[in-house]
Amino acid sequence: MSEQSTTEQALTGIDAKQPSLWPRLAPNVRIGFLAALAALALWMLAMGIDSQMGLFWAYGLAFGFVLQRSRFCFASAFRDIFLLQHGRTMKGLLAGLAVATLGFGLVMSKQVPNPTLGFLPPEANVLPIGLHLVVGGLIFGIGMVVAGGCVSGSVYRMGEGYVASWVSFGGILVGLLLTTYTWNWWWDASIADGWRIWLPTYFGHGGAIALTLLALLGVYLLVVWWESRSGMVIPETPFVGSGDDNFRARIGDNLRQFFVHGWPAVTGGVALGALNVLIFYTAHPWGFTGELSRWMLGLSNVLGVGPGELLGAASLPGCTLDVSESGFLNHMLFLVWGMVMGSFVAALFAGEFKIRRPRQHRRYTQAAGGGLLMGAGAALAMGCTIGAFFSAIPSLALNGWVFAVFLAIGAWIGTQIIQRID
Repeated sequence: MSEQSTTEQALTGIDAKQPSLWPRLAPNVRIGFLAALAALALWMLAMGIDSQMGLFWAYGLAFGFVLQRSRFCFASAFRDIFLLQHGRTMKGLLAGLAVATLGFGLVMSKQVPNPTLGFLPPEANVLPIGLHLVVGGLIFGIGMVVAGGCVSGSVYRMGEGYVASWVSFGGILVGLLLTTYTWNWWWDASIADGWRIWLPTYFGHGGAIALTLLALLGVYLLVVWWESRSGMVIPETPFVGSGDDNFRARIGDNLRQFFVHGWPAVTGGVALGALNVLIFYTAHPWGFTGELSRWMLGLSNVLGVGPGELLGAASLPGCTLDVSESGFLNHMLFLVWGMVMGSFVAALFAGEFKIRRPRQHRRYTQAAGGGLLMGAGAALAMGCTIGAFFSAIPSLALNGWVFAVFLAIGAWIGTQIIQRID
């Protein structure tokens, strides 16, 4: 095969020597199509059970696809600031928060037209502020850096075949469950009397949105200043097309740019922010760990070792410990596994799926321990980097900013730890 044919096959997944289309596709592309068909079949099955389950399966596929294509991980956004002194992912994160803030603000202005009356939007992630949020943010920040990825990063790497990410996911489950046994103490000590501060109550919808966008702009300028101190700016890898100008070449270039070439972090952040607005408009903001806690609470209750009644958990929005008894099938179940499936499909089409085992056995311990800390932190903060941060700041809630500050401090501590153990 000539060098030109080899290059074409690598970029398009097509072997030009094969006579028909299906055999001409690279193996990963063929498996990708089969996985996409399986995802479609599961969507039809979910729609047959309940339309909301089918909708959330579709949302999960979209979130997972975007996460994998843009390699978007909240942990790397914070870790890279301290470890590599560049803010490429952080800039994407800020762009996503800005988009979500505008969309959330519009949705909440329809839900609560007059915020001065003291009513809170029913599904927005406006959560109590207190010591629990400080501790939760700190240990989650440490855990996500030690584990090598936050919840979103673990999810898309699970779809790519990273064994350590599956171990980290298991650690998150255990951490969530263990924290349920201390929940009532935290409820009495901090959560029950914590302030739930929704910015539109004090500044109106327009003022709260403007204040949040100004704060995001301030963080962006801080990131640019931080990069300028070190001179470390990592540009996005530019897409290089085939060089041909015919219709077939243009379509091929578009497909490669979408399915094969890595997306810029800003593109990923904006897409995630827009999806978060859509899912909030549909039902509630993007979340994750609430569903995981439902699994673990259900399992512990079946085994007869459940924590018992969790005070106040059912009265709070967001990714709080889910004490509902909705059975095995739940719309959030489809969202969680839809994210893994969406990442798997994206990784197959891009040729990036591969079973990857850690070369060092201590990496398993590191992944499990980091996951354990993330699970514990998410239970206390009533959400992970998705629910307590990416969905809380756009909810125009002060708790999102408090969590972000201590998440950043925890990430800095985690960076010091991995520099000493690696």
